[in-house]
Amino acid sequence: MTSPSRPLWRGRALALVGIVLLAFSLRSAVASLSPILDHVAVDFDVPAWAIGLIGTAPPVCFAIFGILTPQFERRLGLERLVVVALAVAAFAMIARALAVDGLTLLLGTALIFAAVGVANVLLPPLVKKYFPDRIGLMTAVFSTTMAVSTFLPPLIAVPVADAAGWRLSLGLWAVFALAALGPWIALLVRSRSNGADEAIEGASPAVFGRLWRLPLAWALTVSFAVSSTIAYTCFAWLPTILVDIADVTPAAAGALLSLFAAMGLPASLLVPVLVARHRIVRSLYTVAVVAGLAAVAGLLLAPAAAPWLWVALLGIPPLLFPLVLVLLGLRTRTHEASVALSGFVQSIGYAIAAVFPLAIGLLHDATDAWVVPLLILAAVVVAAIPAGFVVARPHTVEDEWERRHGAWA
Repeated sequence: MTSPSRPLWRGRALALVGIVLLAFSLRSAVASLSPILDHVAVDFDVPAWAIGLIGTAPPVCFAIFGILTPQFERRLGLERLVVVALAVAAFAMIARALAVDGLTLLLGTALIFAAVGVANVLLPPLVKKYFPDRIGLMTAVFSTTMAVSTFLPPLIAVPVADAAGWRLSLGLWAVFALAALGPWIALLVRSRSNGADEAIEGASPAVFGRLWRLPLAWALTVSFAVSSTIAYTCFAWLPTILVDIADVTPAAAGALLSLFAAMGLPASLLVPVLVARHRIVRSLYTVAVVAGLAAVAGLLLAPAAAPWLWVALLGIPPLLFPLVLVLLGLRTRTHEASVALSGFVQSIGYAIAAVFPLAIGLLHDATDAWVVPLLILAAVVVAAIPAGFVVARPHTVEDEWERRHGAWA
């Protein structure tokens, strides 16, 4: 399942730089708008419906393009599709910075999310193709880069908008997408000059279709959905929950949300390496489930006693996100299967996650309390238990298919 190790940079420095820039450029664009919406509103009205759609768009776009990306990759190949995604992202970032009303702002943002949805699926197969001997390390590198590029733009966006205007604050992130194009274009030119550009072995519809019948694919999907649901629900509702039940100020609730987000950084650094080198998958699932249930119990039974502790514990279940990302490479034999599995897991996982922030809000309105919504979050965490038993067994989707249905090829 792994290849003999060789020096990280030997013959693949361009791929390393390209993967890092790809991870940074696309995520940074997603996180740079919301902090400066008040600056945008000075120039033109941004209606509530547009803000709501901008907030809902990420998981929806990620789900849609998770399904479509394996088909795109089969037609174009990994590297060509990366170039297209980055070009679209750069164009959309510039277009969003030039927006003249709420609709054009929304359209530019949705186009960025579409490009990000494609990149989300491509990153694990790119690691498997170029770094089959360093899957854990490289997954840690790009997932940590994604974490940094998610919390860094909000810190920079407002000062830049204050000093130079919101258009520059939004548009400057296109520089990173344009810079990321360089390594991938160079790799395309190199592959063409080596005569390796003709054959494109992408994920066929048959491979994608087989995944619907495999417990391993569904277990990874459930794990991804659990992580994404906790993350999106907390980003939408955790400050409100804390203000309502933990007797904290809005400012303190915002700081606690930052604590929740910060818990993802050590997970991104450590989890992929622990999984790839030490195979402690079951232990990580146990930590995620126990921490998540303890957090919900604390919020239900003694919310004001230690809100920082409950929030920190609630930030642990999303460690399943980098865990699944590394397993997309380790639980497949080929990059073809990795592309298909990545698209399958992320499209369905994000589609599930997109439902919960709205459902949690409706449940709160219906019950005028947070008890039922928190119990729903506990049930989401519990769903990771059976998934963990399936995922922890060291086998690939090809192994599972062959055991159940005969030859994979």
